[in-house]
Amino acid sequence: MSAKNSLKSETARNYRKKYGAAMPTLKLARMMYNDNNLLFKDVEDARGSLRYIEGKQGEKRITKSIKESEFRVLEDRSKNPYKLPDSDEAKYEPYVLKGYKKIGMLFDIHCPYHSIDALTLAIDYLKNQKVDLLILGGDFWDFHGLSRFLKDPKKRSVGKEIEAGVELLDILAKELKCKIIYKEGNHCERLQHFIWQKWGEIVELSDLEEIKDITLSKIVKRRSPNLDIEFVSEKRIIKANDLNIVHGHEFASSIMSPVNIARGLYLRAKANTICGHHHRTSEHTEMNINGKITTTWSVGCLSELHPAYMPINSWNWGFAMVTLSDDKKSFEVENKRIFNGKVF
Repeated sequence: MSAKNSLKSETARNYRKKYGAAMPTLKLARMMYNDNNLLFKDVEDARGSLRYIEGKQGEKRITKSIKESEFRVLEDRSKNPYKLPDSDEAKYEPYVLKGYKKIGMLFDIHCPYHSIDALTLAIDYLKNQKVDLLILGGDFWDFHGLSRFLKDPKKRSVGKEIEAGVELLDILAKELKCKIIYKEGNHCERLQHFIWQKWGEIVELSDLEEIKDITLSKIVKRRSPNLDIEFVSEKRIIKANDLNIVHGHEFASSIMSPVNIARGLYLRAKANTICGHHHRTSEHTEMNINGKITTTWSVGCLSELHPAYMPINSWNWGFAMVTLSDDKKSFEVENKRIFNGKVF
């Protein structure tokens, strides 16, 4: 191979590595040619170099180095033989947990309407268990002021709610000494929906780029830059071995069941799943015809039990503890209840 062809191949490898296997070859070839038109005589010449490193120019041209190359087998790329217009289709993929053993799960804290007593007991328990990850499973904030329902003007403002919530996040991180994964629930989404509603007015009134990209995660990280926290939004499922973690609002319609919440969750998920959202502790197990057991859980809340908008209800305090096995499949769920100042 000539020096020039070697340079072409090396350029192709660098571009493929930079832009990944999902980038269509022809599109990447155009980019290569535009950036290196002295090296490649045309787009087809650049495309040929990409096809060469990918082993797509016939068996006779596949050398030993090509056979062993990381580019020899690329991920499947969506094809567009009819040259359909570009799509804004989004990929819905789960957030997969890796490297954790003991996971504490707190759902529905609804700060600043949290229960200090219940939350204290939950923190005590998880500290004793030495969890290495804390998952806040949704509705950590209440965002009462952003509700679509009639608001009580005496309640805390959105800014004050955020201030109290960030303080609580810092306390959780300090006491549990572990990473926090924050899964957004329907109350958390109130903030994003408010921003979208006001988007046009905000953009028209300001040229500041940061205003055009306001998110809950950026607000939190700006107020507490040293906090080890990661946000999971867009209703993504969190996978912990074979356990699916959802808030409960991800389904198109309600999973509420007159028997118990967990049974309704099973009818929707048909897989091992744990949720919050309904502020009630429940469990449901079924075995299929092949002997496979599937269990679903709903977890209690850590907020006030008798809010003004629904003082009579069947809620209870609770939290969960999940232990993951090294086989990357098995797990154990402890669905805890809190009653009369004790954890059960």
